[in-house]
Amino acid sequence: MRGGCDRPRRPRARRGHPRGVLAGTSADRAAGAVGGSPYPDRVAQQQLPFQGSLDDLGTPLADTTFVIVDLETTGSRADGAGITEIGAVRVRGGEVLGEFATLVNPGVPVPPFITLLTGITQAMVAPAPRVEQVLPAFLEFAGLDRGAVLVAHNAPFDVGFLKAVCAAHGFMWPNPPVVDTVPLARRLVPRDEVRDHKLGTLAAHFGVPDRPTHRALDDARATVGVLHALLERLGSFGVDTLEELRAFRSAPSAAQLRKRRLAEDVPERPGVYVFEDARGETLYVGKSRNLRRRVMSYFTASETRGRVREMIALAERVTPIVCGTELEAEVRELRLIAERKPPYNRRSRNPERAVWLKLTRERYPRLSLVRRILDDGAPYVGPFRSAREAELARDALHHVVPLRQCTHRFSPAKPIAACVLAELGRCGAPCDGRESAEEYAGHAARAELALTGGAEAVVRALTEHIRRLSEQLRYEEAAAHRDRLAALLTGVARSQRLTALARLPQLVAGRRSAAGWEVCVVRYGRLAGTGLMRPGTDPHAFVRALVDTAETVLPGAGPAPRAGAAEMECVLRWLDSPGVRLVELDTPWTCPVDGAEKYRDLTDWGREAVPARR
Repeated sequence: MRGGCDRPRRPRARRGHPRGVLAGTSADRAAGAVGGSPYPDRVAQQQLPFQGSLDDLGTPLADTTFVIVDLETTGSRADGAGITEIGAVRVRGGEVLGEFATLVNPGVPVPPFITLLTGITQAMVAPAPRVEQVLPAFLEFAGLDRGAVLVAHNAPFDVGFLKAVCAAHGFMWPNPPVVDTVPLARRLVPRDEVRDHKLGTLAAHFGVPDRPTHRALDDARATVGVLHALLERLGSFGVDTLEELRAFRSAPSAAQLRKRRLAEDVPERPGVYVFEDARGETLYVGKSRNLRRRVMSYFTASETRGRVREMIALAERVTPIVCGTELEAEVRELRLIAERKPPYNRRSRNPERAVWLKLTRERYPRLSLVRRILDDGAPYVGPFRSAREAELARDALHHVVPLRQCTHRFSPAKPIAACVLAELGRCGAPCDGRESAEEYAGHAARAELALTGGAEAVVRALTEHIRRLSEQLRYEEAAAHRDRLAALLTGVARSQRLTALARLPQLVAGRRSAAGWEVCVVRYGRLAGTGLMRPGTDPHAFVRALVDTAETVLPGAGPAPRAGAAEMECVLRWLDSPGVRLVELDTPWTCPVDGAEKYRDLTDWGREAVPARR
């Protein structure tokens, strides 16, 4: 390749290492099932040693098409100057795939100092095509909409001009990945090596045969040589893919380089990985479609998060748990995080802290925020992402249904003084006898209907109130009620979907994947078994073996009786994904016809049908 040298190829990893052996029965193995339940915390692995490779971390740089671009212009500002020349070189894997060069009529005079700098005169550009005539040919050559990466020295200058002319002449800018060789050189070439990081200085320092001359194609060729020299230096930092190149900010820490050995025996399979310290305590749990690829990324320059680097410094081993399907990996990750509460996992560590909205089972029911679901027959809504969101949902229902908001224990025989809500008409005051138990029971029935089956009355009342506020230009108040309605509908819809799944004694579903069919057994909302059915396997025998060896799950109370809400939502997302086929279903699987899900498209949970703040 002109202006650079080919990067040496690294030896590829030895493939064909055996898969991890998951806990399961002989029926699992006989049917070819991968997985089973209950899920183990550890996986016995029998692996052949192999040499790790970074080629699978993303798009290898050797397979990436780079389009190195340089522009000559009549000035430094895209809004007042024009392009006089475009030069570009396409390269991939150390070879030049093509070159593009053309003069451009800028439509404005060429200043004398530009002529002195570049040698481009007004007479040279006068017969040249205009930029709107050149752009289609350049964009087709560059292939920026087909995965090519744009490279330039001081890229904001060139990209700014290209974006401006595309917008001015009605061309869609493809918005490709961009690599700027200036900041890259500043990180890799210290000032004690070069006096500055100009293109000419770097080309001379690296011995690039094509030197910049302030002509577009010459400068693009010189940038090719500089780019390849910089990529050679990046190799010593473990940067070998496009994703790592774009994320590169600094060299990996000493701990990252020292701990790369931890990824050597991790297989190239979907599953869960567990970082552990010297005492065997879990530091972090994650999942990936390719365990080795993901784990190795922690030990390269692309990992710049300070908290993760701190975790890597403490880690002494990585335990891979190979999974048969992506859903199994996602569920195992959630269960392990909830069980072990790793200090470096921020999400899903404390599912027991989830907030639910409950309509209590009392003589005079009320709405209460709780963190535990009891087998008391009460309707529960949620879980909500925060206590604040649960409070908004409660306020929405209180606005429509005059339930009591106090926590007093009272009876008609022992009346107590009413609070200010009674004076405002927000409560019927059963506490002092103004409202009978029968009348109050009607309010409680309306609230329960809104939470479990029919939200139409609440939605209609709130949207009408929001409309009146908007007509009165009281937009802040309207927005507050909009947020309350959105929170209520979100929580109700979530609990109704969870409840519908939790009522199913058994559901078997399958989805085609690249390796075969992913088959899952779900019982009362819990993932009880999963496996990958390879092509040529008897489907009836496979499903029977998977069902027979799946985890036994008993029914329970509430929307999420036998699995966490996060796990059930993972299962629901998988069931909603394209290509899923139901294989077996014991009982009908339905949600309320007038439930909150009905209003999802209509209101986007209350945000589309009401005005925003002004």
